[in-house]
Amino acid sequence: MSFPLLTATAALPAIGAVATAAVPAARRTAAKWLALVFSLATLVLAGIALARFEPGGERYQLTESHAWIKDFGVRYELGVDGIGVALMALTALLIPFVILAGWHDADPLETKSSRWRPTQGFFALILMVEAMVILSFEATDVFLFYILFEAMLIPMYFLIGGFGDRAHTGSDENAAAQRSYAAVKFLLYNLVGGLIMLAAVIGLYVVAGTFSLSEIAEARANGSLSMATSTERWLFLGFFFAFAVKAPLWPLHTWLPNAMGEATSPVAVLITAVVDKVGTFAMLRFCLQLFPEASKWATPVIVVLALISIVYGALLAVGQRDIKRLIAYASISHFGFIILGIFAMTSQGQSGATLYMVNHGISTAALMLVAGFLITRRGSRLIADYGGVQKVAPVLAGTFLIGGLATLSLPGLAPFVSEFLVLVGTFSAYPAAGIIATTGIVLAALYVLVLYQRTMTGPVKAEVQGMADLKVRELVVVLPLIALLLFLGVYPKPLTEIVNPAVQHTMSDVQKKDPQPEVEAAK
Repeated sequence: MSFPLLTATAALPAIGAVATAAVPAARRTAAKWLALVFSLATLVLAGIALARFEPGGERYQLTESHAWIKDFGVRYELGVDGIGVALMALTALLIPFVILAGWHDADPLETKSSRWRPTQGFFALILMVEAMVILSFEATDVFLFYILFEAMLIPMYFLIGGFGDRAHTGSDENAAAQRSYAAVKFLLYNLVGGLIMLAAVIGLYVVAGTFSLSEIAEARANGSLSMATSTERWLFLGFFFAFAVKAPLWPLHTWLPNAMGEATSPVAVLITAVVDKVGTFAMLRFCLQLFPEASKWATPVIVVLALISIVYGALLAVGQRDIKRLIAYASISHFGFIILGIFAMTSQGQSGATLYMVNHGISTAALMLVAGFLITRRGSRLIADYGGVQKVAPVLAGTFLIGGLATLSLPGLAPFVSEFLVLVGTFSAYPAAGIIATTGIVLAALYVLVLYQRTMTGPVKAEVQGMADLKVRELVVVLPLIALLLFLGVYPKPLTEIVNPAVQHTMSDVQKKDPQPEVEAAK
């Protein structure tokens, strides 16, 4: 039996979570280093999986399959296509930076009890989220995926509600109430989506007799599985609703600004750059693959919802006074682009959407983590409390600017390639939708540049005077992310070679071909 690489990649952070939680209360620094070591070891395994993946090979590679719950046909089945392996690598890449950025975020303000271990708990929960997200990108059994899809809500709930942002403008009681509200709202929205999905998962089993993606695909190919049109559409809606909540797609997005605003900056990165990608990934892997006819049927409505997300999220970002909520609304706009690219049903659109998932994760991590360093120094999330930072902390201001320019998809930075492909793919299928989507680009330039102007330029405010520039640990967090944004901005080929074959498989699933350009005959 070959080495179970995919299982090991997911199991290692889970083991690290248990080991970190078990570190004695007084040894907080040891717990941090242990969590970091496990996250780096996971990154090594993810890198090996990425290196072993053959873009021109089988659709699902590095596969594992074992009986699990035999009476219900549930199997422990894993496998990665180009999209799954890219997102798995992104998750493994970001977690060490999340841990380093949150190095002091969970240190107790006072030590009244030697039994209370908030630091150990904080980093253990991060590793547990990593394990579940990685395994969800690998799962090819629908029921296994559902369990992971729901289970990751538990550690995220505690990370949001138990380790909130300390730069809160109100009283401690008000801050605790806001954290609790954000955590409960996050949990309820996603639980409702998950319960609806559970009904659809059961319905799928009744129709197909299996939870295995490979078996369902084989049954479709040989004609032994056929779904009534109405059944397929109802099942699609059950799956899509849960994924749209997680994504988040308008109007199911309202939990995100609260969650990102009240969480620590590293946890906010975990939400939008890691966990939310499970929603858009699942649209490609499950909605389009399992329900191709229903996906095409629902496309016009989903395209409209995606356009609303793009414009609505950008407009609300323009009007924000809170730095973290601005980034949250910008992410809603960006997820609109991702979903638009998926349901444009063109190879350019879906390749762009997949690249957008990866590049958005890197760019949002860079911007949010630098914003977190800024907020920690000043103790406020309000834009109005800043001014002139570039004069006292030029490196911080410079990295903040690069993260912002990546967010607005400046040419030469990684998100530009993604956004360009999404727009090209959308224009070729839905020209009007492509035109409307471009307004998101204009609004992104507005909210990013206004944010930079109000916080970094102008006279130095008294409260900002003497602000320290980025330290070595913080530079170790930010500089690799910026280097990746630059590298993938000028040379995206390593990513496109991995994801394009998977996109072609998805296009084949829905039996769609790229529209041919209309060329007038020569007179």
